[in-house]
Amino acid sequence: MSKDYRDMWKGLGLNIDAHDGLLSVLTNAYTNIYLSQKERPKGMSYFDFVISEVHGLRIEELLNAKAQGKKIIGTFCIFVPEELILAVDGVCIGLCSGADVGSDSAETHIPRNTCALIKSFIGFKLSGICPYVETADLIVGETTCDGKKKAYEAFDKITGKVYVMEVPNKKSESDMRLWKQEIRQFAEKLQEVASRQITLEKLREAVRVVNEKRAALQRLSKLRGSAPAPISGLDALLINQISFFDDPVRFTAKLNELCDELELRVKEGRGVAPAGVPRIMIAGSPMAIPNWKLHAVIEAAGAVVVGEESCVGERNYRTLLDDKFDSVDQALEMIAERYLTIDCACFTPNDDRLDNIISMAGKLRADGVIHYSLLFCTIYMMESYKVQTSLKEKEIPFLRIETDYSSEDMGQLKTRVEAFLEMIKGA
Repeated sequence: MSKDYRDMWKGLGLNIDAHDGLLSVLTNAYTNIYLSQKERPKGMSYFDFVISEVHGLRIEELLNAKAQGKKIIGTFCIFVPEELILAVDGVCIGLCSGADVGSDSAETHIPRNTCALIKSFIGFKLSGICPYVETADLIVGETTCDGKKKAYEAFDKITGKVYVMEVPNKKSESDMRLWKQEIRQFAEKLQEVASRQITLEKLREAVRVVNEKRAALQRLSKLRGSAPAPISGLDALLINQISFFDDPVRFTAKLNELCDELELRVKEGRGVAPAGVPRIMIAGSPMAIPNWKLHAVIEAAGAVVVGEESCVGERNYRTLLDDKFDSVDQALEMIAERYLTIDCACFTPNDDRLDNIISMAGKLRADGVIHYSLLFCTIYMMESYKVQTSLKEKEIPFLRIETDYSSEDMGQLKTRVEAFLEMIKGA
């Protein structure tokens, strides 16, 4: 970090000793997993800097924004429209956590057999080591799974900041009506919290900013379809993770600079791994920082990850928002329609997701698909069987992985992934 932020962290009420311990562990993990990579693009230096200041300079920026009267809105899901948050001059911050921290404390509020992501965001708060939760003026949850839905009740009692959006589980006309009403109510809530009205001008600017960020992420995804791959799956995952909490305009500019470098690599035929190594696509549960486990195992085994069919991946940026609206009300309608195109596993039926996985695997020239589910993430664990059947029909090799944030199964994961890669090589 560029300076000592302990006074800032104390002001937020963090547990300084526990927080120092967390940063030490994360620094060592990042050094071993990321900085040891070969042939990294120079443009990754910016994203390395962001991670080095993830609890430092970025938190200072958020506190400065609050001092200017802006509200910090924490979110857990890509169903929460960032456009509306920006339209009230708010700052949108992703709150999902990807580390096994504070599980014992979390289990005083939620069952032991709860997915690691839910345990993690509650554990981070109860352990006093998450400055983002402390900085947030409003925390927005959503009903994409029963575990999160009930956990938000506990989290609201802990923080007093939680607002929950009702996401329908089907996509009929009546479900769309419900969802449009939820979008309108969320807009009203944001205006209340920010004490600012959503204007047509502000909304148009917000849509432009978010669409440009999504377009830059689409550009990165397309470049990953090149052979040899110009960037590692680990680095691309990191970029996607950072997209949820970095300043969106700055992030977009830096990502486009990186993509310029990657385009040159593609023209020169330069890759992060030799041509012909297995190209793996990962589908399934989201991977929040610092959940880099599966990517690290796959790429250490000699493959390259070329895409993520995930909320921290393609599902987040696949569709841009139509910006041809002439009123705030019309824009709210279009926002609702765009966000209900998301193919989360919470929906039934969810055949669009199967089609998107097959299409994505083709565009990325994937040699195989690994379906990743967090333990107790029931909706993705259930859908993995349908995904397996669909990929088998297309003769695309498939491996199902169910794991959590701990390192206890690293040996087993390594063995299974290596066997999968050998099968692909021998096919």
